[in-house]
Amino acid sequence: MKSLRNILLSTATAAGLFALAAQPAAAGTVPAVGTGYKHVLLISVDGMHAIDLTRWIQSNPTSTLAKLSHRGVIYSNALTTGPSDSFPGMIAQVTGATPKSAGLFYDDSFDRTMWAAGSNCQGAPGAEIQNFESIDWNLNDVTGGGTLGDPMSQINPANLNLAMVNGACTPLYPHNYLHVNTIFEVIKNAGMLTAWSDKHPAYEVLGGPSGSGITDLYTPEINSQMFLAGAPVGADNTKSYAAVRAYDSIKVKAVINWIDGWNSTHTAKPGTPAIFGMNFQAVSVGQKLAKSGYGDTPGMLGGYTDGNATPGAALALQLAFVDASLGKMKNELIKQGLDSSTLIIVSAKHGQSPIDKSARVAIDDSPYANMPGHAFHIADDASLIWMDPAMQKTQYAAAKAWLVANSAALGIAQVLDRPSLTALYKDPFNDARTPDFIAVVNHGVVYTGGSKLSEHGGFAADDRNVALLLSAPDLGARIVETAAQTTQIAPTILRALGLNPTDLQGVVLENTKVLSR
Repeated sequence: MKSLRNILLSTATAAGLFALAAQPAAAGTVPAVGTGYKHVLLISVDGMHAIDLTRWIQSNPTSTLAKLSHRGVIYSNALTTGPSDSFPGMIAQVTGATPKSAGLFYDDSFDRTMWAAGSNCQGAPGAEIQNFESIDWNLNDVTGGGTLGDPMSQINPANLNLAMVNGACTPLYPHNYLHVNTIFEVIKNAGMLTAWSDKHPAYEVLGGPSGSGITDLYTPEINSQMFLAGAPVGADNTKSYAAVRAYDSIKVKAVINWIDGWNSTHTAKPGTPAIFGMNFQAVSVGQKLAKSGYGDTPGMLGGYTDGNATPGAALALQLAFVDASLGKMKNELIKQGLDSSTLIIVSAKHGQSPIDKSARVAIDDSPYANMPGHAFHIADDASLIWMDPAMQKTQYAAAKAWLVANSAALGIAQVLDRPSLTALYKDPFNDARTPDFIAVVNHGVVYTGGSKLSEHGGFAADDRNVALLLSAPDLGARIVETAAQTTQIAPTILRALGLNPTDLQGVVLENTKVLSR
């Protein structure tokens, strides 16, 4: 297993990782797939590293993922976005764009031109953008307080940020923040059905700036009350290996419904979508949750057993669940006669860092609030920091000096400032959303006061080198070791369906290429 790990970039080569955050992967000469597919099944196994895929296939030669790889192309050096948060990571897969063009750096971020929910656009602009469970009506059950299959019914407008639009103070839905269109819009505009399932109603963002790109969007809330019988009040589905498997299972059912031609809730039968899929949370929870929760076999430990990504008992169970779920989908495609016309893509929004639990260093992120001019920061295993817009220019030098002076205490390896961020993304002095600083941490640092074993959001190889597999009956087995990026998934999907990849604005803006073999 060392051979694959050795080709990965480490935090010691952070400059290379940052360059890849802004640059397209090297273009090959032969596209990975043809144009004759009728359907694409896109799967994000959140947290799944490239090495996880390799190890699983080697250790489980009769597994679903192994069988998919026998008729598939594996990209062993695929990178997700930097920052490696779920929101930009998934947006990348469906737009072909990084935060530079798509405009969203994190699910919890900041905009210098917006106002907070309930403010009536009063006072100086500049507000935290919340595109996660906080915008739901309530978290008492998986519906988020609305109706599954109707994400707009799950979102409470009173919880949304505000902006002045044509002179009126207007609530902004997640899709209003996106700067580029998505594959769902392009495919739907071509007269095809589109569908997706994800972990928050906020993922209606994937429908694109129009807000209407996804025909059937199924968004059960993961951070809702755990729905295992007898679960403690207030415990959500991320606090148990068993609970998150039960949660993911309802999304698997939606995918099976789509394969069978039904809608997500099995109430209408419009036909199988051209593009459909889901994200899995089971592996991510298996990597992060330290020990057994409610409903689990007592005594299980999360994460890996060593630095070579050997999964522990809990994580192995989560990987097996995902593999079995993929098997159900594959078998249903065969049953419905759709196997030969469907391209399956398996990837991940993000990895997790550190893989090696012995490298974990837990640090409290609250001191960031003491930085001069501080307005907001989000810290998981990197810290994105925004200044009060009124203090940005006058206090910028003092803020940077403070970050440098406090680097050791905060586990910071490198501070990316305005020149660096302008080169990678946009000028924070002129763009509403680009952070003023990004603090890149030493490998293993996790900002937490709790027991979580790992996190994502940063730039380390453990965060960014994710699984990427394309599989279809007409593909031969191949491993591609040259650089690839998950942004390339979007134009590859359009090509597979016979559509023009350059219909995606992000593909044009960032010169994103179709995956090659």
